[in-house]
Parts: sequence; structure tokens; C-alpha cells
Amino acid sequence: MKNFIVVGVIFLIVIVAGNSLFVIKETERAVMLRFGELVNDDIEPGLHVKIPWVNTVRVFDGRIQTEDSTPQRYLTLEQKFLEVDSYAKWRIVDVGQFYVSTRGNPLTAGSLLAARINDGLRDQIGARTLQEVVAGERDQLMADLTEELNETAAVDIGIEVVDVRVKRIDLPDDVRSSVYERMITERNEEAQDHRSRGDELAIGITADAERRAVIYRAEAYRDAEQIRGEGDAAATAIYAEAYNKDPEFFAFTRSLNSYRNIFNSKGDVLLLDPNSDYFKYLKGGVAQ
Repeated sequence: MKNFIVVGVIFLIVIVAGNSLFVIKETERAVMLRFGELVNDDIEPGLHVKIPWVNTVRVFDGRIQTEDSTPQRYLTLEQKFLEVDSYAKWRIVDVGQFYVSTRGNPLTAGSLLAARINDGLRDQIGARTLQEVVAGERDQLMADLTEELNETAAVDIGIEVVDVRVKRIDLPDDVRSSVYERMITERNEEAQDHRSRGDELAIGITADAERRAVIYRAEAYRDAEQIRGEGDAAATAIYAEAYNKDPEFFAFTRSLNSYRNIFNSKGDVLLLDPNSDYFKYLKGGVAQ
């Protein structure tokens, strides 16, 4: 009987100790309640003690969470509809406020955050054009929205919005065709403008090239004629000098060249007076 009582006491001690001790991990955040009333709004990581059946500890994941919103329609500055699919990264920074605002339910926190993201995207997209939302200022839009959410999220919900990102931006089916046609028209106009500028440049380049070609040909002809004239003058001077040195020999060599050219063709007929001076060197005579 005594042993039975000892075992029962030990068992009771183990149960009480098991319900009195609890551990909070580094990745967790926790609050302590006393009969449902919040008495400790931020329990540090480590080993802690509580009063069994009086205190209740609620533990939450302190790591970054993801809230994946459903796609929503928004109007741009030029009243064009866009379907935007977004998500947000958030984490608990004020565990007490988080518990009070959501009763410790992460799904409630996600719903509250999704509603604020929806309102924020409507305001941010409504202040920008379609081009700015899709490409030009997309990163700035997300940064502005994240900053705007963090101004109130920590105070109201006890969470920090780490980042907000857009996964996809689509045009609704009822406006997609008209937007694509307008984009094609704009691109065609831009292409035509580039072609016109290119044709204008090509005409200018061609005209300049032709003008330069005319100038180069004229200068080349001028130089060629000048060189040819100088050559003819030099040849004439050489002939004159040679003739002055020995006029008889010069006349003889010219006659021989003339005979060679005249009598080279067998089909030609030439009628000349045999006593002509043309044949004087053939007869052994000397020019008078």
C-alpha cells in the first residue's frame, strides 16, 4: 500500500511538472494567458514555467509567412482594366497585438492583410498608366505599397510586411483585343517613323557620296591631263633634242618606220612616183 502511494505521488509530480514546464523555440513566438486573459504578450525563447490549468500558452510560427491573394481587377489611370495576381511575405513582430487582433489565427491575419493589399493595389495602380504598371514603375509600385502597408500593419495586426510582389498581370478578355490592336498600331507607327528617318539619312548619304565621286573624278581627270601634258612636253623636248643632234639620222629612222608601217599590209595598193623623195633612202640617196 505504501509503495502504491509513492508511485502515485511520483506520477502526480511528473504530470504537474510536465504541465508546468514548456519550451519556446527560436523560430516561435508565444503569449501566456490566465483564464483567457493575456498576461505575457511576448515570451522569450527558452525554457519557462507556468501554473498548470491556470495559465495557457499560445505558440505561433515566427518565421516569414506567405499570403497568396486571389487575382483581382483594377483600373489604371487611363481607365483600363488589369487582372493582377499578387502575394505578400509577412511575419509577426508584435505577438501580443497579433493575438488580440486575430485571436492567434494566422488565416485571419492573412485575410486582413489581403484586404489591405487589395485596397493598396487599387490606389497604386489607379495612379499609374498601363505602361507604368506593366514595366515602367512596377518595382516602385511594389515598394510604395510595402511601405504603405507597414505604416499600419504592425500597429493594427502586429505583423511586418516584408515584401509584396506581383506574380502576373493580365488583360481581361473583353479588352485584350483592343489593347493589342492599339499596341500593334503604335509599334507600326514607330517602325514607319524609323524607316522614314532611315530613308532620309540614306538619301543624304547617297547624295553626298555622288557629289564626292564627281569631285574625285574631276580632280583625277585634271591630274591625268596635267601629267599627260607634262609627258607630251617632255617627249617633244626629247624629240627636238634628238633631232638637233643629228637631223639626217632622225629623218632616216622616221623613214624606216614609215616603210615598215606602209609595206606591212600585203593587201594595200600604193601609187607613188618612183622619183619621189619618199623613196630616197631606198635608192641610197641622201635628203637634200
